[in-house]
Amino acid sequence: MENTGTLFGWAFGDADREDDGRYVDWLQREALDNARKTAEAKGLKVEAGSEVYTFLNANDTLVEHDTAPDSLVVRCTVKVEGPGAGKLHAEGPMNG
Repeated sequence: MENTGTLFGWAFGDADREDDGRYVDWLQREALDNARKTAEAKGLKVEAGSEVYTFLNANDTLVEHDTAPDSLVVRCTVKVEGPGAGKLHAEGPMNG
């Protein structure tokens, strides 16, 4: 029986380019690709069309993130399926 779960992929960019649509599209593709690679490493498959994006900017968050000064962080949450996927729940900043 196939299980389903969720996990994150990430991309980090320049907050000064947040209004550049092509740049943001590229960051979204990078975050989705990161999620796919994470899923593949776990022997799972990303459910097509399940991606949901969250954009974090140092000026817009309630918590400080110092991963890269003045950065734009794109988080892509996806549904995954396969053996053991039901144990994965993307919560907070971690997959687990």
